[in-house]
Amino acid sequence: MPHSIRHPLRLLAATASVAALAACTTVGPNFKAPAGPKGATAAGYAMAGDAAAPGVTLSPDTRVAGPWWQAFGSPELDRVVRQALADSPTIAEANATLERAREQAAAVRGAELPQVDVNGSAQRERINTQAFGFTGFPSPTIPLYSVGGAVAYDLDLFGGHRRASEAAAARAAQAGHQADAAYLALSGNVVVQAMAVASLRDQLATMQQVIADDERVLELVRAAQRAGSEAPSAISGGQAQLAEDQALAPPIQRQLAQARHQLALLVGKAPAEWTAPDFDLANFTVPAEIPVSLPSALVRNRPDILAAQSELHAATADVGVAVANQYPDIRLSASLTQGSIHPEKLFNYSSTGWQLLAGVTAPIFHGGTLKANRKATEAELKAALARYQETVIRAFVQVSDVLAALGTDQEQIARLKEAESASASNARDAQTAYRLGGGTLLQVIDAQRQLNRARRASVQAEGQRLSDIVQLYTATAADWRTQTSQK
Repeated sequence: MPHSIRHPLRLLAATASVAALAACTTVGPNFKAPAGPKGATAAGYAMAGDAAAPGVTLSPDTRVAGPWWQAFGSPELDRVVRQALADSPTIAEANATLERAREQAAAVRGAELPQVDVNGSAQRERINTQAFGFTGFPSPTIPLYSVGGAVAYDLDLFGGHRRASEAAAARAAQAGHQADAAYLALSGNVVVQAMAVASLRDQLATMQQVIADDERVLELVRAAQRAGSEAPSAISGGQAQLAEDQALAPPIQRQLAQARHQLALLVGKAPAEWTAPDFDLANFTVPAEIPVSLPSALVRNRPDILAAQSELHAATADVGVAVANQYPDIRLSASLTQGSIHPEKLFNYSSTGWQLLAGVTAPIFHGGTLKANRKATEAELKAALARYQETVIRAFVQVSDVLAALGTDQEQIARLKEAESASASNARDAQTAYRLGGGTLLQVIDAQRQLNRARRASVQAEGQRLSDIVQLYTATAADWRTQTSQK
């Protein structure tokens, strides 16, 4: 490099070095993770009087190892959930939002560093000598070549840029937790929908069994008519029961179709290009033990709570930005330009021009804008804290609701099984009595109707228990991630 331009370049480098080493103060509140509501230190979730959930164990810090849905023992379910996590537009949107937030944070961090630019130009210019009062002189056309660079650096005396970077990083973390919540919600919704498909398929199978039983009752009536013990009109009661039960099947079929279509949506496919597996309740294993984190651990694990905490962090940093804007700021800049009308002389010392500048900006009067902005960020900080507390409480309530539901599910299933067994026995006795001439057709139909209701209620209760277990896994932020399951 020519010696003629080394001195200005050294000045530029020195300016940037001094700026980088400048000691500054960061104003505004420092973020501290909130302790959370008082419920976060409780030993459990249940309200006094809630039924205890069987098979649930509380631990100070429990994270399910690997995909939680594998606890149901269904390879088909595992394949569908993994396909949804890989192909769902919901996940693609969450990942893109996270990427955008991270790049925005990187852009804000970049503003803290010295800004270096280079420029160059080549032009031709005709000098109008008449405009300068020179008459009789020709107006020459000359070329002009220039090349140079500039360095600018904001000393950020009171940490406004650093607080902005802190806020941007917190928002990127918030987007990351929201992406985690999207993964968890999607996996939970897929499993719930699979349970719905299984339950509706079993309900439909139950109704087909009910219809078959109705047809057997009709055959009893026909046999009685052939024996002369029943009038021809007696068959109308059995036919009415059969038609009533047959009418219950189409609504179940409609719900089943909707559940299968919804499962396709969660997987990211159109119903015409993807077919849901034929899930059955019998193919799902009910976990014997379900680990659940204590409230103090839940606030460190659940994605929506962590996202609300990151939002609170960003709001805290925003206050620092607003406070820093009320203080003076110093900006350093330096520029170097080589300009000449002869290209071969462009890098001569005589063609060198340079500038060093330190500018101070201090707010004096802005019509109350800066103060109002600071108060607005302080108010937003209070709102973010309230949203965080509400998110934590809502999470605790959700876990409490599911645990209470599981506490009654087992009892309900046991009672419905007893009712189903008793109804089946009563229906058999009524049919036997009718066949032997010791009972009426009305007794047979009533006993069959009770059995039908008990069978369907039992299937619905089994499906509801599995759905409640799924909701407990998702409500307690069960981990789905392994090295091969996350993109």
